[in-house]
Amino acid sequence: MSLQKKLAQRTRRRIFRVRNRFMSKGEKLRISVFRSLKHIYVQVIDDKGQKTLLTGSSMSLKDLSGDKKDIAKRVGLDAGKKLVEQGVKDVFFDRGKYLYHGRVRALADGLREGGLNF
Repeated sequence: MSLQKKLAQRTRRRIFRVRNRFMSKGEKLRISVFRSLKHIYVQVIDDKGQKTLLTGSSMSLKDLSGDKKDIAKRVGLDAGKKLVEQGVKDVFFDRGKYLYHGRVRALADGLREGGLNF
């Protein structure tokens, strides 16, 4: 097996390991994270109804200043406040294939400061 296939397989396993911890229950909403080189994106997904309830990204912010961690934290704060206004408190944080480190952690901290529990 080539090195690229091994790395892809390892990434797929990590994604399934992270998601399967809470996907079987389907009780809470899922917050999915995607991180690109320049921006960070957040989706709030209802797995029972198979709908995306809310999206947010660093591209939707008005004033982009500071480093990428600060911007990720502001995206989390914005998404957290919008969800609390809709009456959602408890969610699952789906980091996907990314480690809980750096921008992903800053986003999670922003979501917690916005009023969410996970």
